[in-house]
Amino acid sequence: MVVDHVSKRYRLYHERNDSIKVSIMRGGRARYEEFWALNDVSLDVTAGRTFGLIGENGSGKSTLLKCMARILRPDMGRIDVEGKVSALLELGAGFHPELSGRDNVYLNGSILGLSKRELDAKFDGIVEFAGLQRFIDTPVKNYSSGMYVRLGFSVAINVDPDVLLVDEVLAVGDEQFQRRCNEKFADLKSAGKTIVIVSHALESVRNLCDDVAWLDKGNIREIGNASTVVDNYVDEVHSERSQVTEEGGTRWGSGEGAIERVELVDYKQTPTSRVRTGDKITFRLHYNTQEPIPKPVFGMDLHRVDGIHVTGPNTRDADQVPDKIDGRGLVEFTIDRLLLLPGTYDVTTSLFDVNGLKIIDHHTRAFRFDVEAGDPREVAGVVSLGGRWDVDALNGR
Repeated sequence: MVVDHVSKRYRLYHERNDSIKVSIMRGGRARYEEFWALNDVSLDVTAGRTFGLIGENGSGKSTLLKCMARILRPDMGRIDVEGKVSALLELGAGFHPELSGRDNVYLNGSILGLSKRELDAKFDGIVEFAGLQRFIDTPVKNYSSGMYVRLGFSVAINVDPDVLLVDEVLAVGDEQFQRRCNEKFADLKSAGKTIVIVSHALESVRNLCDDVAWLDKGNIREIGNASTVVDNYVDEVHSERSQVTEEGGTRWGSGEGAIERVELVDYKQTPTSRVRTGDKITFRLHYNTQEPIPKPVFGMDLHRVDGIHVTGPNTRDADQVPDKIDGRGLVEFTIDRLLLLPGTYDVTTSLFDVNGLKIIDHHTRAFRFDVEAGDPREVAGVVSLGGRWDVDALNGR
């Protein structure tokens, strides 16, 4: 697929409530301003690769995908696509709300170019993948958003496309469905199919895509390796998130003391919110108490921003419980070799009694930090296991 200097313009009309008299006096010409959703966008999507489009809301991602699907026509430039294209764009696109799921499979499939005979042969597989056997004869107006996407995605992939265009399917649906989607993407990729994905799920984009384009206000900001572009996007757009989350997380506790500040320092003892896999890092928990607290326990919970709980170390499990603390102080948690893989992570802090019966201070999302690819240069998943491969193991025995 080649996108060659593509621009797309919209007209934003104003004063829609003008009277008929005013409209006639103006000669029927409504006042508007031009808005360029895409501005001279060029990119190549190599056949057989998975390509991601990322960017803030309103950056032009969905508009570009619709131009690729030939739903919208560019005002300037051209898009050349080879092979059969299947697209899953807006929620419920190609569905009639009053028709059943069964009828909509045939309606949507025919729109995508399948004959009734082909749909008859694929029908059971479509319904099984969507997991909607019980609801296939129910009008889709009664479907949840997740059910809509499951059915639409199942139809789209069963067209056996050469090019699959997907807009935010990774943001809807339960964990089981998302796992099936990822497995299907892998199957399509193995079969040499081309996939273009629009998503705000950056970890999924990083893991699924070979290449990524970052769009910013209708312009291409960067194109390149998926992990590199996602890292740069996070660095630019979310560089101040750690400061924001220090104020934004919820907090509760009995209040005799508090972990007032979380600090992350690198091996040079330099404060940072950005580290690499394999780095030596230290979390510093700065605390203050209003009165002496006997046998306190300090803890942290690390979550990836998509909600996956990574770990929850605390001083009690490490047999590091002081007799008491009083006033200001500092607790450090040092990791000699960080095994977290690239992503964005939240730190939740806790201060509680040794029996775990009294929460003195609990602060969700107290700090946020980013991990970039380092050593090892793995990017898929949550942690590096630090294992060792031997490709000549049989001969070595």
